[in-house]
Amino acid sequence: MKRLEELVRKNVWALSPYSSARDEYSGKEAHVFLDANENPFNVPLNRYPDPLQRELKERLAKIKGVCPDQIFLGNGSDEAIDLCYRVFCEPGRDNVVAIDPTYGMYKVCADINNVEYRPVSLDENFNIIASRLLEHTDKHTKLIWLCSPNNPTGNSLDRNELLTIMRQFQGIVVIDEAYGDFSSKKSFREELSNYPHLIVLNTMSKAWGCAAIRLGMAFASKEIIQLFNKVKYPYNVNKLTQEAALEALKDPYHVRDWVNELLRERECTIKAFSQLPICRRIYPSDANFFLCEVTDATGIYQYLVDNGIIVRNRTKIHLCQGCLRITIGTKRENTELIGALRRLS
Repeated sequence: MKRLEELVRKNVWALSPYSSARDEYSGKEAHVFLDANENPFNVPLNRYPDPLQRELKERLAKIKGVCPDQIFLGNGSDEAIDLCYRVFCEPGRDNVVAIDPTYGMYKVCADINNVEYRPVSLDENFNIIASRLLEHTDKHTKLIWLCSPNNPTGNSLDRNELLTIMRQFQGIVVIDEAYGDFSSKKSFREELSNYPHLIVLNTMSKAWGCAAIRLGMAFASKEIIQLFNKVKYPYNVNKLTQEAALEALKDPYHVRDWVNELLRERECTIKAFSQLPICRRIYPSDANFFLCEVTDATGIYQYLVDNGIIVRNRTKIHLCQGCLRITIGTKRENTELIGALRRLS
């Protein structure tokens, strides 16, 4: 494998990061703070949050089975995605490779950062072929993007194919496990010690039901996390988000109950959907949604919108022609969806 220094942008490797007042002093015993030009009134919102989210990382480390210094926390997973480009990719020179179809923000961030984005098609069943991705890499390829379970397809990517990429690619491999809590597959967080150039993404938005607080996670080697912290904005995760996350993490077992209920509802909804005349095919899913091919994706989507039911029309996405992506809701919501589609049929 290449040394990390060879993969990081030279200006980033040499960067002296901004040092905030709370970086320079982190003693919890202090009670008079005259260092950060804060307003002494309007407690507790007058104080800047912990820039490194130490308490939250300690709590997460126990749940996720990693060390606190292997965790980066950001404003949604999108911040970590953007940081991958800002840390590793030289604009106008480097490129990244990604499976296609997949989460759209990988390409959006590439375009914003002026980095060439090379999509590589999955097969007709949305399976990954490692050799295809590796063939599209060259000496300027810094990242390979992999999402498992994948969005919008819902399926988990073949673990052996992913391991092949991790063993053979000389750059950074990013595996986005935003929907991993719904899958029975082992998380690639367990492989961090074996693959120092691996980054695994996760989020509080899906299984944890905390999309509103915008908290994303990246798990990687201590050295990569240090680079992320070097480049991120000083107070990127606000105090309200940190407090809400700590509250949610007090009882991780209720999340397991939510996941189990959603998985049961997914199976019931898929079974009912498969019996509708509009249904042509339902693809396997390890996520809290499923992708389905229907008779008229755009027409059915508009019909549901007119009835106050919103799903995602994916018919313009590569390999997803004629497809809708349907998120699993409550039993009442899922029943309302099926009922509306039966009336259409």
